[in-house]
Amino acid sequence: MSSHPASPAVPFTGVVAVDGPSGSGKSTVSRRLATALGARYLDTGAMYRALTWAVLEAGVDPQDGKGVAAVLATAVIDLTTDPLAPGVSVDGQAVDAEIRGPEVTAAVSAVSAVPAVRAALVAQQREIIGDGGNTGAGGIVVEGRDIGSVVAPDAVLKVFLTASAEARAERRSAEVPGADVAATHADLIRRDTLDSTRKASPLLQAEDAVVLDSTALGIDEVVSRLLGLLAAGVRP
Repeated sequence: MSSHPASPAVPFTGVVAVDGPSGSGKSTVSRRLATALGARYLDTGAMYRALTWAVLEAGVDPQDGKGVAAVLATAVIDLTTDPLAPGVSVDGQAVDAEIRGPEVTAAVSAVSAVPAVRAALVAQQREIIGDGGNTGAGGIVVEGRDIGSVVAPDAVLKVFLTASAEARAERRSAEVPGADVAATHADLIRRDTLDSTRKASPLLQAEDAVVLDSTALGIDEVVSRLLGLLAAGVRP
């Protein structure tokens, strides 16, 4: 049973940015935090994965920047922002399961590194976020790799969620029956390197972010800490 509070009486209208590497717990933490706040939820990583799926479906090499940009120009990526029922589609086709497959996982860093991709999807993300909840759409918890540093630098709370590579590999392997932990560990290290060294919006900890190491923390404990920071009005 979850230990974090139910949705507050006064709706949350700000932006919470949750960044961090793969397997750190961003998705689960962000969804539960959004639910507790009565806020929307945006998984920016799903957008890059959706485009990567479209690139692969089109038979384009993920390393071909011009080819990727051509797919980007025509693909229509839509997301739902309900934390209890998040979903993503490409040209009207639901691809929630497809974007989590090994082929997409192996190619998403290359597609994400294309400057045109970052520019277009960051613009779309900002449109979804709106003006800090002042557009009437309500508050939102946004997860990704460059939210606090690039997408929403004015977020009321910026979080950099991390964990040891070993813990992240074990978590990711547990999500895929029969997955090899050592191979998953190696892939995470590869993606960490690619994501943190790319020229366009690299994985980066915002200077004013709260850093939480989730290696030895449960999801509910992480969520409770973040709710505590928001309740105390802490702006790191």
